[in-house]
Amino acid sequence: MDIYQFGLRPLLFSVLKADAEWVHNRSLQILELADRTQSNPATSRILDQFHQSFGLQDSRLEQSLWGLNFKNPVGLAAGFDKNGVAAGIWTKFGFGFAELGTVTWHPQPGNPQPRLFRLTQDSAALNRMGFNNQGSQAMAARFQAAQSRGKLDNSYPSPDSPFPLGINLGKSKVTPLEQASTDYLESFKLLQDWGDYFVVNVSSPNTPGLRSLQDAAQLSTILDILQQTNQGIKPILVKIAPDLEWEAIASILDLAKTYQLAGIIATNTTIRRDGLKTQTLRETGKPISEEAGGISGLPVQQRSTEVIRFIWQQTAGKLPIIGVGGIFTADDAWEKIAAGATLIQVYTGWVYEGPWMVRRILQGLLNKLEEKGFNSISEAIGSGNIK
Repeated sequence: MDIYQFGLRPLLFSVLKADAEWVHNRSLQILELADRTQSNPATSRILDQFHQSFGLQDSRLEQSLWGLNFKNPVGLAAGFDKNGVAAGIWTKFGFGFAELGTVTWHPQPGNPQPRLFRLTQDSAALNRMGFNNQGSQAMAARFQAAQSRGKLDNSYPSPDSPFPLGINLGKSKVTPLEQASTDYLESFKLLQDWGDYFVVNVSSPNTPGLRSLQDAAQLSTILDILQQTNQGIKPILVKIAPDLEWEAIASILDLAKTYQLAGIIATNTTIRRDGLKTQTLRETGKPISEEAGGISGLPVQQRSTEVIRFIWQQTAGKLPIIGVGGIFTADDAWEKIAAGATLIQVYTGWVYEGPWMVRRILQGLLNKLEEKGFNSISEAIGSGNIK
């Protein structure tokens, strides 16, 4: 029996009605402690048990991308571990990779609380966190300290790490939009030795004006300065919003070719409110239509898949896509992969479904491979678009 789904989640969500951000922060504190004490025999045994229980290894799920080896296609999306405090143990939860951040050049507290809400009727979350994080310098210092303690092993980001870690970069709120490129660059320079790949996040709805940076002219300035410094050494991707028109997405794909981007992450949260069962936010008493923030989970599922399919078709399947948005089951994951996603990420679904979700998805993907007659997950990418 899944003790999370039948015990812990009902207790936190329905009985205690615990604040979503409070639960998130307490969980991260426990994970950070586990990460710091991995060398302790008791902690090590628990983490190994986690790995056996939550993970599933099969060579058919493996892929090589950007010179990195992904043991499976299911990753933890950005936003959960903003400061990289548990970077060394995400592999123990069965993930094939994890994305840290969003991190900004300047440390910032984010938006006023409350700012994270569960929309349980919609299997969704509403967040207006505002890139709350300790800043890129603090993240770099954390990895440096881990290395100096001799803890920088195969679980931490390094050039030959078997567990890829991405770093999601955002713009500091205090930085004017016209100086955004410098803000992204400074974070990249501080962290370029630690991340296995990097993501330019210009699609969060919770930093004023940020989504305007998806405009081709403004985005090109950011990509140009990053790639001049990067010189093609680290994979750089862009994360886009689900609310963009097809023409705007096509313009970004043109930039991806011009600046030799490694891929696209599709998609971030949506600002749309249509079709929601939740009409009033319990914590504030206000109509959901009046609440700021981005919605993740089931409401963005279909649109993110449509965007993935569009990108795959426009690029003839040559530009890697990380699909994210509304993944709860193996069928959801398969739909994203068949639409063209090389890798997928989960966050809201993981919160609702619990830590055994990853194993269920991986087993379901293996079942799908057998059912469809594929020898590996890479053969399934975009297969739903081929007639």
